[in-house]
Amino acid sequence: MTTSAARLGEIQPAPVLVAGAALLLDPAGAVWWADAETLIVADLHLEKGSALAGRGRLLPPYDTTATLAALASLVARYRPRRVVALGDSFHDAGGPERLAIGERERLAGLVAGREWIWIEGNHDGAAASGLGGISTDVAEIGPLSFRHEPRPGDAPGSLAGHLHPAAKVRVRGMSFRRRCFAVDRDRVVLPAFGAYTGGLNVLDAAFRGLFSPTGFRAFLIGSETVHAVPLAGLVRD
Repeated sequence: MTTSAARLGEIQPAPVLVAGAALLLDPAGAVWWADAETLIVADLHLEKGSALAGRGRLLPPYDTTATLAALASLVARYRPRRVVALGDSFHDAGGPERLAIGERERLAGLVAGREWIWIEGNHDGAAASGLGGISTDVAEIGPLSFRHEPRPGDAPGSLAGHLHPAAKVRVRGMSFRRRCFAVDRDRVVLPAFGAYTGGLNVLDAAFRGLFSPTGFRAFLIGSETVHAVPLAGLVRD
């Protein structure tokens, strides 16, 4: 199934080819794999607000609502047959138990009627396994593999999250920092999708060894478009 320009409206995803798979990098921070009718998101960190509240750090408790609304919008846009959530879907193992009834019902509605794969993350483990779908540490579909934490030496076709990539550029004396997709021909590290998640600069040591220096690009996320920037165009924080 392909996604028509009419249904995307003004949204302009960026096309990339990874291990032979044609992918679209959506400005919402997700990957659409049309040939497999698969939507991929990373690091939802649902119930992060309630987790922080339990430690005395009070934030407006709306992160789960906002994250699920953004995810529902993507599901409505692409109508995926399959969704892969690349780990840390909850901020901790107790997150599913803290879901409000309405949020649990909304999530159940998204999961219902499609294949849903929860990749286990370092924050949540298999906590989401009771919400429908299947839970696993690694999934392989066609030429692509899906895991939470990227590792140097992973086989071509690896999609992962965990690092919450962000990138900084300087244009005409002004600096801009945005969430981004970190991409070369063999792998993608997705930005964190959750409403309360931050970002780590792709020039940080945590990304060292993951990407080909000559083939690497950071796809910075704008409101409706995604902008590719080569390694030479990036600056440190």
